[in-house]
Amino acid sequence: MGSASEELHILFFPLLAPGHMIPMVDMAKLFVARGVKATILTTPANAVAVQSTIKCANASLRHRITVALLHFPSSAADDGENMSCLPTHAARQNFLSSLASLRQPFDQVLREHHPDCVVADMFYPWTLSLAKELGIPLLFFHGMSFLTLCVDHSMHRPNSPFESLPDDPKTVVVLGLPHRIELKRSQIPDLSKVSSSLVDLFRQLGEAEMGCTGVLVNSFYELEPDFTDHYKKVTGRKAWPVGPASLCNKDFDEKSSRGDTACIDWANCLSWLDGKPTSSVLYVCFGSLFQFPPAQLREMALGFEASNTPFIWVVRDKSSEWLPEGYEERVVGGGKGMIIRGWAAQLLILNHPAVGGFLTHCGWNSCLEAVSAGLPMVTWPLFADQFYNERLIVDVLKVGIGVGATEYVVEEEEIRVVKGDVIGRVVSRVMGGGEEAEGLRKRARELGEMARRAVEVGGSSYVAMGELIKELNEAKAARENN
Repeated sequence: MGSASEELHILFFPLLAPGHMIPMVDMAKLFVARGVKATILTTPANAVAVQSTIKCANASLRHRITVALLHFPSSAADDGENMSCLPTHAARQNFLSSLASLRQPFDQVLREHHPDCVVADMFYPWTLSLAKELGIPLLFFHGMSFLTLCVDHSMHRPNSPFESLPDDPKTVVVLGLPHRIELKRSQIPDLSKVSSSLVDLFRQLGEAEMGCTGVLVNSFYELEPDFTDHYKKVTGRKAWPVGPASLCNKDFDEKSSRGDTACIDWANCLSWLDGKPTSSVLYVCFGSLFQFPPAQLREMALGFEASNTPFIWVVRDKSSEWLPEGYEERVVGGGKGMIIRGWAAQLLILNHPAVGGFLTHCGWNSCLEAVSAGLPMVTWPLFADQFYNERLIVDVLKVGIGVGATEYVVEEEEIRVVKGDVIGRVVSRVMGGGEEAEGLRKRARELGEMARRAVEVGGSSYVAMGELIKELNEAKAARENN
């Protein structure tokens, strides 16, 4: 690669939430490994959260990732500077609306650093006009699948995007997609519950997308080829699938330092896993935003025990009052399960040979990390794009089985409790023997191999990133010659 590409400077501006910051830092690492200079733009509190990840990355890369800071105006983020700190859905909606207050600080950083390209999270649509004013190409980063992008595009069709099933009016088919996608009406977000300011934010995003240089997607072509092609065709936008970005983390230090500070001794956790048979352990995690009510946590505990499957379970609830009587001694103390209260180094766990499945909320990062590890999934979506991702995992890729979640929920009191016996049966179907489980595992392993090949030299994501870097270098040269 020539000197021009080594001088290319990209400014990455992630949303202030773990599920957006972590993959964008991974993305920056991928670009830096190709000779690009990368700067992560974030607030002081969030810079602390990713400093160990960046420090570890800089120890192994030829070029360093730098951090630039911007500050919220006073009182704009009184409840915290990261969405994971916010206790309610209403608080998270307000937080997203408050991000527009970063417009002026962003403009100052842009003029100071004058990068050759900006990669901005989709929740910052106002970044486009500022970048255009300075003649800087801007890519929007979508932390979601191409399937979700296609569904979202269909949702904004002038005519109805759905067709009800004749025998089940509560179930709809999303029209105009390359695969049949069925959803319960109750799994689709109710826009009447979305604040007007957030609705306006999504409108701004749609408008900004039409004027950006293109979109960067954390996926790989072989995972969803039909949806990738469909998205490009119906939108007319350039889109580069350059993932799975998490595969840039190769050694123990990179995987253990990724994200927040772990709350347990990883030597003990890995030692526990080392003592389990290959592919026998179920990993359970529902992301960084949702907290289940005690009644549902109790049913989960009973379901895991009934399945007779060893498990590692990450929970946000710090208490133990919801655990069934004697559970700590009988299950945890008996070596049948491990409960992690707080942050877990997910990549370390998923890629351990003892882990054979993942019970997930179907956040896109988690889905992609499971795919990359070659693991089948038990799916339990809750909100956002998670029900769409479930359809990709269960119906299109056929590497997962759902617990039967049918309600889009954003607050713990809204959840319809899934009973322990139901959970136990689904876990047994995925983690047990038999033709169904073997089929899931076989397909998951094949996808895992495809994911690894995609980011290797000559792979589809590697080539896509190279094409993007070439295009950005040409744009940089054209600007410098004018």
